Amino acid sequence: MEDVPRRWNLFKMKALVSKFIKVRCSKCKNEQVIFGNSSNIVYCLVCSKEVAYPTGGKSRISARVLEVLE
Repeated sequence: MEDVPRRWNLFKMKALVSKFIKVRCSKCKNEQVIFGNSSNIVYCLVCSKEVAYPTGGKSRISARVLEVLE
């Protein structure tokens, strides 16, 4: 019985790891905020260049990262 609350707390802590990331497109210099664990390809809102690719976990970002938002 004592393991159930402990496992639940570990799950809750693990779920809070994902963050939003502010990036700048390398083609048109547009800045936008994307989700760090996106499950779809993220495109630039201005020029439609691919900014991030899903990898099953954290996204592979192909743009310049300006800051990581909490």
